[in-house]
Amino acid sequence: MSLPDVSQRRSSVRHEPSLDWPPTPDALRPSPFPHPALQALNRLCLLLLFPAYWSLDQLLGCWAPMARSSSLGWLKVLAGGGAAFLSLMVVGLPLGMLGLVLWLPLQVCRRPFCYRPPPACWVWPQPWHPPAERVRCFVFFTANLCLLPDGLARFSNLSHSQRRAEAIGAVLLGSLRTSQYGATGCSQPLSEVPGGVLRATIPTGLDFVCLQEVFDLRAAHRLVRALGPNLGPVLYDVGTFGLLPGPYFKVLGSGLLLASRYPLLRATFRCFPDARREDAMASKGLLSAQAQLGILDGRRIVGYLHCTHLQAPAEDGHIRCKQMTLLLEWVEEFEAESRHSGEAVAFSVLLGDLNFDNSSRDHAKEQGHKLFSCFQDPCRLGTRQEQPWALGTILSNSMLHQATASSPEMLRRALEEEKGRRLYLAGCRSHSSKSWQGRRLDYITYRGIPGSRLSPEVEQVTFSTALAGLTDHLAVGLKLQVVCS
Repeated sequence: MSLPDVSQRRSSVRHEPSLDWPPTPDALRPSPFPHPALQALNRLCLLLLFPAYWSLDQLLGCWAPMARSSSLGWLKVLAGGGAAFLSLMVVGLPLGMLGLVLWLPLQVCRRPFCYRPPPACWVWPQPWHPPAERVRCFVFFTANLCLLPDGLARFSNLSHSQRRAEAIGAVLLGSLRTSQYGATGCSQPLSEVPGGVLRATIPTGLDFVCLQEVFDLRAAHRLVRALGPNLGPVLYDVGTFGLLPGPYFKVLGSGLLLASRYPLLRATFRCFPDARREDAMASKGLLSAQAQLGILDGRRIVGYLHCTHLQAPAEDGHIRCKQMTLLLEWVEEFEAESRHSGEAVAFSVLLGDLNFDNSSRDHAKEQGHKLFSCFQDPCRLGTRQEQPWALGTILSNSMLHQATASSPEMLRRALEEEKGRRLYLAGCRSHSSKSWQGRRLDYITYRGIPGSRLSPEVEQVTFSTALAGLTDHLAVGLKLQVVCS
């Protein structure tokens, strides 16, 4: 099922794009509902659902492996908080059923994301004006935060999703407040092969942030409060909910959150039609956004962000391949609007958690997908061939609460050595590399437009341990240098 792109305008009469800075994103209204009354009703439904939702979440947390790890096991769960949460859930069911009956039809008229505009005092970066400014750098950042409802997060050996969201927001905020705006760090075009670095900090100068597994709406609001005033417009609470063809009952969104320092002109989300197991209840898909970067020869310069999170279970490679084929089609459809209006495209970046690596033989179909002929992966030399500096991005769940794994600097030092990588990075069943690098599930890929005056080149890839102790993934950054010829 594909969702209509509510922000694309396909009238037979085309008007010249406004070159004002910043542009007015008239299609991106803050509320996902077309009328304030519907927004208010949706909030009421969520309030009615919350007691049953919260108690069910806490009950699930009691059954997580780490909650049952003591010698008392199941008996402790039943005799402890489990019984209380079960009782509370039963009491909250009548209100929850009423909320569900009202909530379901509302999702039909809901746009599949919320838009948080920057505050009135927000200062936009200076627009890029080539060829006067021949080169500009853009910094991208992606991270899987495992901000599931608290009970579900415990199955990944993580808990306290609300507290972790606050801490993650503080880490990102610290980086944003020390960042330099504009084209800092860019001078001459690159002449050498780019490299990767391992750091204990968030890359500075962030322009675009894509986060995955921000499933818990309360956690999402905490991140939005941190990112919005300090980075720019934010798209969050992304996904389609309720009953969908399949049939599927989507109670969780896509978990995607996108923040941009530059003005967002258009955005759309499309939900993958195939899912199974735990992913069947989540609205995973592709979030696409168009940002204006500057002006060239009287035309807008735009960049494209495509954020995704693919099917999770390792054995579902055939579903991931279908999803990659679909998202390539959706990418082409979304970007076709620029070709019609004559906008200059600086880059197209596809990023997120693809849930397969480039090392395991079990993922041969995904590794050979045509996605990697359409987009360039700077960490990849070929099928099951990684750059020597590329690192795995998924951490070993059993080690998450060790002192080393909870400290950004200590984890960085540990991962510099193969012994530390084998200890703290999750393994794969078959690995083709002699040197252990772990499993890289988190990708930032890019492409330019053939024949365009604007050409993107990779300056640096960053693997960051800054979120150590707060999630089960390393974060990945990409510094992309765009040159005007």
